[in-house]
Amino acid sequence: MVDVALQNQVLVTAEAATRARILDRLRLGDSMFRHLTRAAAIGVLVLLSAIIFSLIVGSIPALRTFGLGFLVNQSWNPVTEKFGALPAVYGTVLTSAIAMLIAVPLGLMIAFFLTELCPQWLRRPIGIAIELLAGIPSIIYGIWGLFVFAPFLQQTLQPFLIDTLGNVPGIGSLFAGPPYGIGMLTAGLILAIMVLPFITSISRDVFEAVPGVLKEAAYGLGCTTWEVMRNVVLPYCRVGVIGGIMLALGRALGETMAVTFVIGNAHRISASILAPGTTISATIANEFTEAVGDLYTSALIALGLILFVITFIVLAIARYMLMRIERRVG
Repeated sequence: MVDVALQNQVLVTAEAATRARILDRLRLGDSMFRHLTRAAAIGVLVLLSAIIFSLIVGSIPALRTFGLGFLVNQSWNPVTEKFGALPAVYGTVLTSAIAMLIAVPLGLMIAFFLTELCPQWLRRPIGIAIELLAGIPSIIYGIWGLFVFAPFLQQTLQPFLIDTLGNVPGIGSLFAGPPYGIGMLTAGLILAIMVLPFITSISRDVFEAVPGVLKEAAYGLGCTTWEVMRNVVLPYCRVGVIGGIMLALGRALGETMAVTFVIGNAHRISASILAPGTTISATIANEFTEAVGDLYTSALIALGLILFVITFIVLAIARYMLMRIERRVG
């Protein structure tokens, strides 16, 4: 009996020791995972802070020289070293606005068609085509836009807009001037094509997450397809839709190569959306390698800082809108 008791005690002790080692190993793994994730999060903040610090330091000579006038001055003359950011800021905002005005409704309609109206055999080919659009490099869009899309617009859409809307009071100035082919409108349309896959893919995924019973109940009450879309689907997944739109807007604001090919790269502000212009990204891409002198380089870096601030403001507004929506729903 004594031997049996001793053996049981030894087994219990061994099991306790084994359990303790396993628990220690689990605690160690959990602690390492926690520290790694914390380091990754802190690393993102450090990287973002380093980027902001570099932009601010690089922008100091230009901001010290021109002050707040840098934001409202239209002059961009490297010879006389007179620089102003207003044409580039104007072009960035205008082309992005044109892109979103076209891509948002079109992307939402495509997403709803794929989830509600599209035949089953056609959903996969259209979905693959949309994903392929997102995977095309931006420089390919730029080459296609310059050699195919811009000449097409010059011969078709732009003369039509000039003839039909160019003389309309109030909005005629938006479509005035000769049909250059390249310009703000062309850049906006190229951006719309580029951001369309982002809006469509994200909207399709969130539309598919809507419970079928909600849509069936709406159809059962006699709602039309449009009413189901407007009153059931969009309100249920508006947070995801807004997130996709803001992701696409961020892409449009920072796009470089495609816009550089088709916008005309003219440092001036024109009321006509058919006229050539420039954006912040296009200006930096075109002139950074040719920048001679500290002030010229600093002006380009200051443009980058302005683009960063614009993007930050857009994301902050989007986050505030999402918080308002969540608070109202909650």
